[in-house]
Amino acid sequence: MSEISFTSFCHWLKFRHLLLIDTLGRTGNMHLAAEQMSLSQPALSKMLREIENQFGFPLFERLPRSMPPTALGSEVVRYAQIALNDARGFVARIDSLRAGGHGHLRVGGIFAATAVALPQAIVRIKKRWPLLSLEVVEQTSDHLMEMLKARTLDLAIGRFTEPQQLQLFDFRPMGPEPFCLVVNCRHPLAGQTQRYSLGELLAWPWILYPQGTPIRRQMEEAFAAAGVATPHNTVETISMQTFLQVLQGGPMIGMLPEAMAAAHLHGGLLSVLNTDLRLAPQEYGVLTRRGESLTGIAREFMALLLEPEKEAEGALAEK
Repeated sequence: MSEISFTSFCHWLKFRHLLLIDTLGRTGNMHLAAEQMSLSQPALSKMLREIENQFGFPLFERLPRSMPPTALGSEVVRYAQIALNDARGFVARIDSLRAGGHGHLRVGGIFAATAVALPQAIVRIKKRWPLLSLEVVEQTSDHLMEMLKARTLDLAIGRFTEPQQLQLFDFRPMGPEPFCLVVNCRHPLAGQTQRYSLGELLAWPWILYPQGTPIRRQMEEAFAAAGVATPHNTVETISMQTFLQVLQGGPMIGMLPEAMAAAHLHGGLLSVLNTDLRLAPQEYGVLTRRGESLTGIAREFMALLLEPEKEAEGALAEK
């Protein structure tokens, strides 16, 4: 099998080819793909054969009821999705700028970041660029990095969860993220001054981040270090609205970043438990695709996110 020449690849591959690959990858069905692309099946089949001839290998299996990607085809489908997402973002930015706007920015953040740092940066960037179109996604770090890879986000605020992610993304720290155990103000343990052991807390139901998330992993490690089983009477959710509503509605115990709990603690809706659990703060920061320059507005937004950290570093230097 001959190698694919980059020069020839650039000459023959067109966006309509990428659209076909993406559509067929999503539908797995020739009829549906042709329908969505407003093409006849024979025309779509002919275009697919031409694409496969250029690549030198089949992109999709021909099964009686479906057309799943081949092993190599999966890589091509992934590339098509990334390229099309990037093109959609480009078109949106150009349309916005041409209409007198200030571009389009897609940002993701973990829950702690969306509580304080991200909203503050959004308010500041909107003062500078009132017509900037902003799209904000709240998710776990793993999901945010998948979206970064797929180019559905320009940048994200999160943390590394796996060693291999260090090879794919650049990381600029924003600061530590301390955690606390909280209950609602009506909980029997609310406002108590005595210190509770982790074993004593297992008698109560808990609301937690799902397994595999950094916060959940850190909590499980702390329980294991203390020789205590992790809670078994649990509700798991990544929805912060659900998390807070359930926490307010019943005698639950929850572990939250202090930034997320601060306003509710100040308002008296939540109370911090005095426990033996000690969790080291986790550092979070701005994640971008490694080795890739940000656009002007994204670069400016990142600078606003990092300014509080720079100011803190400057204050320490003065001391």
